[in-house]
Amino acid sequence: MPSILIVEDETIIRSALKRLLERHDYAVSEAASAEEASQLELKGFDLIISDLRLPGEPGTALIAAAAPVPVLIMTSYASMRSAVESLKQGAVDYVAKPFDHAELLETVEHILHKQMTTPSPPPDITDAGGSRQTMIGNCTAMQQVYTRLRKTAPADVTVLVLGESGTGKELVARAIHQQSKRANAPLICVNCAAIPETLIESELFGHEKGAFTGASAARTGLVEAADGGTLFLDEIGELPLDAQARLLRVLQEGEIRKIGSVETRHVNVRLIAATHRDLRALSKTGEFRLDLYYRLNVMQIELPPLREREDDVLEIADILLDKACKRHERPGLRLSRAARQELRDYPWPGNVRELENALERGVILAEGHLIHPDDLGLAPTPARTHAAPTANTPAASTSLDKGAEESDDDLSLEDYFQHFVLEHQDQMSETELAQKLGISRKNLWERRQRLGIPRKKTARRPG
Repeated sequence: MPSILIVEDETIIRSALKRLLERHDYAVSEAASAEEASQLELKGFDLIISDLRLPGEPGTALIAAAAPVPVLIMTSYASMRSAVESLKQGAVDYVAKPFDHAELLETVEHILHKQMTTPSPPPDITDAGGSRQTMIGNCTAMQQVYTRLRKTAPADVTVLVLGESGTGKELVARAIHQQSKRANAPLICVNCAAIPETLIESELFGHEKGAFTGASAARTGLVEAADGGTLFLDEIGELPLDAQARLLRVLQEGEIRKIGSVETRHVNVRLIAATHRDLRALSKTGEFRLDLYYRLNVMQIELPPLREREDDVLEIADILLDKACKRHERPGLRLSRAARQELRDYPWPGNVRELENALERGVILAEGHLIHPDDLGLAPTPARTHAAPTANTPAASTSLDKGAEESDDDLSLEDYFQHFVLEHQDQMSETELAQKLGISRKNLWERRQRLGIPRKKTARRPG
């Protein structure tokens, strides 16, 4: 539902205009002056309709303050010269009072339609290494992401970023932070799944000296380190219930308490959370607090998977290939026609991260100046598998036997992993499970994702 702000000092006109727009499914806010309007988050609106003559500053003062949000100026027939001047100052259009309702609605609809169909430029981002980069992609789904990002960044609210693993959720968090009022303050990024369960609360909220075994010195938590800036919690669906309760207090009261301390400290942090999981569904199974979900889901940005961005795949591939060539000092490498077709046809379950890895392999393995499909090392998929020889031919028989053997090996390893985790997770922590399996905790989490094995429910401690 498009959001419109009416700025008009005449109460009767303002109320009538509000009722008219609401009857046509617009969300409407009001202000009696440019100064009053400036107290609102102007960039959060889709359109501002303002009278030209207002108490204090004129309506044209909102044009620069609200940019790039369009401003429609209302003026009387006697002030047409002023209306033309408004257009020169950047107003999107003007309507003369008293205006015809149908004409006004048509003008509003035209402005909003034009705004929605005009491509939004991808935001520039400074990555963790300090280098500048731009989000890539011009498909319709990404245009919607850019529009939502542009409106959300200046509004100092909590944001929930949804998307599959590898779709670029951290890039979105960086873009929001760098286009917000907190851009000069710290951005702290945390992957909740990569921190051992026993340490997550200490990492986020800090601890006092002697609070637990091994706490030889006091430590400032990451939430406090982000004070004044932005905290990005990736994979928030993996956060244990005790830590969820503490995070809820941060959002509700703006307070933290270190482990082992009786004192609370106030923090001013904007939270951006990201997940590939359905938090609402997790709340029904008791794995995620419903009240925390509602606190997180103020503004939502959903990233499309790469398989739904077919028109963007080759553009992204060319940019990533150029970076890989520079890293490995192999200038001039190009994708063959067959390799480009391979990239277009592949479903990319690992999204942009998988595409980046495939191109890295291609740059390393290519022997000439072209990267061929075999260099990319992409696994065959049903969507890409072409008609195979019949099982009666020797070649087909050998291939099928080899495929079956590899499939059995994969199945037995994954089957062992699944049985071991399900059998022991009620008695072991995530760290102990990973140690027993001889893998990292992050690797354990990734395999859980791939096999669809839910984590055990963390029992809340009494009191």
